[in-house]
Amino acid sequence: MNSTNTIRQVHRWVSIAFTLGVIINIVAMAQTQPAFWIGLLALIPLIVLLATGLYLFARPYFAPRPVRAES
Repeated sequence: MNSTNTIRQVHRWVSIAFTLGVIINIVAMAQTQPAFWIGLLALIPLIVLLATGLYLFARPYFAPRPVRAES
């Protein structure tokens, strides 16, 4: 597996962790006094998603272009 596929898999799994963190955060907000660290459950995966998503978005623009034969 090359590095792009690894980053793509990490991005997918971290998105699941982010979704679970958001759900936990919503449930905690329904409580009277949510703890501060519960907000970090969604923030930490979001930072990883931002980094991997920007990499995956920018990768095609920085890939070497194929050489076209002149006719």
